[in-house]
Order: sequence, then C-alpha cells, then structure tokens
Amino acid sequence: MVKQLPSLTELRDWMTAHPDATRREIARAFGIKGAAKIDLKAMLRELEAEGVTPRRRASGGVLPPVTVLEVLGPDADGDIFARPIEWRGQGAAPRVILLAPKSLGAGDRVLAKCEAMRGPDYDYQGKVIRKIGANPQRILGLFRSGAEGGRIVPIDKGSDRDWMVNPHDTGGAQDGELVLAEPMGRAKFGPPRAHVAERLGDPTAPKAVSLIAIHQHGIRDAFDDVVVAEADSARPMPMGTRRDLRDTPLMTIDPWDARDHDDALFAERRGDGFTLWVAIADVAAYVRPGSDLDSEARKRGNSTYFPDRVVPMLPDTLSGDLCSLHEGVD
Repeated sequence: MVKQLPSLTELRDWMTAHPDATRREIARAFGIKGAAKIDLKAMLRELEAEGVTPRRRASGGVLPPVTVLEVLGPDADGDIFARPIEWRGQGAAPRVILLAPKSLGAGDRVLAKCEAMRGPDYDYQGKVIRKIGANPQRILGLFRSGAEGGRIVPIDKGSDRDWMVNPHDTGGAQDGELVLAEPMGRAKFGPPRAHVAERLGDPTAPKAVSLIAIHQHGIRDAFDDVVVAEADSARPMPMGTRRDLRDTPLMTIDPWDARDHDDALFAERRGDGFTLWVAIADVAAYVRPGSDLDSEARKRGNSTYFPDRVVPMLPDTLSGDLCSLHEGVD
C-alpha cells in the first residue's frame, strides 16, 4: 500500500538523520511508489534549495563557459545582474553582469557565455545567447495536491520549473484541475511560489482548450498596469474639424455576439450605382506613437479570436468602448 507523502518537516528531519541516502532509499523509507515519486522529487528539489540535501562541490568553484543564469534585475544604474541557477562551489554564488537587452526582468532565465572579469560588484561578465525562461504575470497549469499545499505544473512546454503553492493559497483547487495562478514574491530559498487565482476545472473543457492554446502559442493575454492606466485615461475625442456623419444610418457588420463592433457600412443609390460608406474605428486617435499603448499594440499585432473569447490588441476601454460602435451612442 502506498503511504501518504510525508510533510516537508518529516522529510527534512529524515534527510538530516540520513544525509547519504539516495532518492530510491528515501522513496523506499516512506513507501512512495509510482506517480507519487513525482511529488517526492519536487519536495526534494525544495529541500535541496534550502541546503538540506548534500551538494557535491565542483573543483575550483568556477562557472562553466556557458551557463544558465537567473536574472536578479537591474541596479540603480540600470546594469543587469544575474546568478547561476546551480552553484556547487564554496561560498556564495558569483554575480554576473549581463550584456543584455533591457527587456530582461527579475526571474528570467538565460543561457549566457560567461567570462571571468572581476568588477566592484561582480565576478563575471555574461553575454546572453538566448532567453530560456521568464517570470510570467500569470501561470496556467495543472494543480497537483501534496502534503503541504501543492504545486502547479505549467502547460507551457517551454517552462522549466514547477510552482509551489502554500496550503492557504490553493483556492480550493483539486488535484488534476486546470488553474490560473499568479506568481508571488520569490522566497529566499526554494522554488518559486504562486497562489491560485482561478479554478478552471476540467482541462479538456472548451474554455480550458482556448486558454491552453493562448499559453502554448505565447499570445499576450494580460496588460501591464501602466498600459491599462493609459487606456483608462482616454476620453471621447472632440468633434473639432471632423465632418459630422452621425445622422448616417450606419449598420455594423460584426455579428450580434462579437466582442467588439468596429466596422460598419452604409450604402445609398446614386444614379445607376451605389455609394458605399465604410466606417472603421479610428484607433490612431487614441494610441499615440511611442506611448505604452503603442508599444503593447506593436507586440500583439492584432486581436486574436477564439470560439469563446477574444484576446484584444488594446485594453477593453478602447477596444470595447471608445473604439467600438454602440447603438444610440455618439
């Protein structure tokens, strides 16, 4: 019979008493078999980050020429620093100053070519080869319950880490459910943590399929606060020198259940033919070049439509209101 997973405290105490035990011996000691070994592996990684499990020290204590680094973020001068994901040398892990684009943020992971170069507050200089991970705004994944809360396994195949969830942050999520979570502040030790923001239920349901597609294809589905604030500050444009066509009986060509109505037509007979008027939302009136809205729109390129939702190019204040046609509204 498979025993219940031990708590982190129980596992930590046992590991302290048996510092040379292998993973197989640990699993045997607690009667852990089959799929439960996946949860045990995650717990061991967390304990290893705390320094409970023994670490073999590499000779010389130097970084390999090509290393996976975690970005610490910029300092007051704007320089971006990082540290190795794994450090088996003696003492604190070395600091690496990155020759990197400013778009990197704290928590991002990069593969970098490192060269020993001691400075006032760094030990290596790193040249970014490619970005291999990020600190996301939201995490979509399967919730796996454990003895102390649980963990979230991201559905994004490019993700290289699970997210631990404290017992009071599960939001009532059940094992195997698809959840939407938000990252929390990184702990000093151990894997990153998150809290469940929304339970999405069955991962095979239509709603879940759309969300999975959004994340697997890297579609930006959340706006930064600064972008939302800029959109919310927009006000209806004054008439100015524009020609007033509000008496023209325009008819929207978007279906009744469309997420936004930004195209309309009007046709009138003129002699042997027709004159066709086409009305299109004037987004450029609200999105100025070089603004945060402009930058975000360029990153998205277009709105993306799914059977049950739309991922808009602009916040709803613009896409669903000021730049959308509403019956009886000027």
